[in-house]
Amino acid sequence: MRGLLSMYQRGSLSLWRRTKTLTTTNEPYRILLSGSFSTDPDGNQSSKVNIFDRQLKRKQRDRAAWLMRPNDSFVDAVAENLLDRLEDCKKSFPTALCLGGSLEAVRRLLGGRGGIEKLIMMDTSYDMIKLCKDTEKDVHNKNIETSYMVGDEEFLPLKESSVDVVLSCLGLHWTNDLPGSMIQCRLALKPDGIFLGAILGGETLKELRIACTVAQMEREGGISPRISPLAQVRDAGNLLSRAGFALPGVDVDEYVVKYQSALELIEHLRSMGETNALLQRNNMLNRETALATAAIYDSMFAAEDGTIPATFQVIFMTGWREHSSQQKAKRRGSATVSFKDIQKKFGNGN
Repeated sequence: MRGLLSMYQRGSLSLWRRTKTLTTTNEPYRILLSGSFSTDPDGNQSSKVNIFDRQLKRKQRDRAAWLMRPNDSFVDAVAENLLDRLEDCKKSFPTALCLGGSLEAVRRLLGGRGGIEKLIMMDTSYDMIKLCKDTEKDVHNKNIETSYMVGDEEFLPLKESSVDVVLSCLGLHWTNDLPGSMIQCRLALKPDGIFLGAILGGETLKELRIACTVAQMEREGGISPRISPLAQVRDAGNLLSRAGFALPGVDVDEYVVKYQSALELIEHLRSMGETNALLQRNNMLNRETALATAAIYDSMFAAEDGTIPATFQVIFMTGWREHSSQQKAKRRGSATVSFKDIQKKFGNGN
């Protein structure tokens, strides 16, 4: 992770995070209940496979709005890292769209980064949107006009070329058609607009996956999906290219969060709205299997201080909507100097 790192502790949960002084904002708001429609020219999703139960995920986010921890250190660290990328851009983005995931953290930590004047915050959960609206009074930057919208990332209710930046912090990995959602994000951007996204990667909760698999094999004689499939790092660049973004960029951070027990980890996942939402899931978890999972987790991964670690791999994606001012690769075969000539001139003879 870039910048100065320090240990941040809140209760029993701790992780490495960057320290930074921020200013935040406050401005009148409104809530829009929108009908969903796609910015895809064909009006359809590009994928026919449904992996996640989107209605269940909406209910989980409703619950998370009531369980959310104030100033969650992990969520804040990811939001800070994402917003740092916005701050690195040497241009202003007057109109911004923030999608699902860690809405409240992004709004609270945004400050004056990106020169944003108008912010649209969208989530599938009305309760989550209401929470963001209610916490608006806690931010202090009065230069940003904030509006709220209930909508679905799979069917963005936005006109084409209507925003300058799309931010998505820990939300898009729950979409059934991730490439289609990213295509819609690109179409919603104005030319030379930027997409900044953070999703959980495939190494997330690897300790819990191992413990749960061993416990199910031992207690039930087989396994059923308990943790949702997540994108691998190698897929992220392909997703950006497939969605048509120019100048794609991908990088990865790993956060190790410490908990007192596996049960505390599960409570944290619930408060983030990150529990299982697979369509093909076993709705009931055997009590003995749950207790065995906690015991195996502790025996295999517990630290000397008695805490257990949980790994969260976060993939950060950056892409731009095409514009004539952007750098472009030369046409294939247009080179005028060969690598052999370069080697002869600058090589050391080895």
